[in-house]
Amino acid sequence: MTEQAKSTQLSVKIPEGLEPVYSNLISIRHSDDEVTLTFLHKIPETNMAVGRAIVAITPQHAKRLLNALKVNIQRYESVYGEIKLPEAPVMPKEDNNVEVA
Repeated sequence: MTEQAKSTQLSVKIPEGLEPVYSNLISIRHSDDEVTLTFLHKIPETNMAVGRAIVAITPQHAKRLLNALKVNIQRYESVYGEIKLPEAPVMPKEDNNVEVA
């Protein structure tokens, strides 16, 4: 590992008791200075969803997240095969709001 790589390593502390969150629906909203991801759990066979987490990030960080997801999906599919989507609804609600199921 190079000296530069060593200096850019990040030490991460996970708080005790931090629980994983399951989400099967994400609402994405944006303004000029932030992108907000609202993670929801849509309850099957109902029209109800429960909020699980809200994460606000800068547009620059959102683009980095998009790129990281693309790379990781490619890696996943190279090992496990193509992820098939029986249906991939993207439902625009307003000009700055998209929900992904």
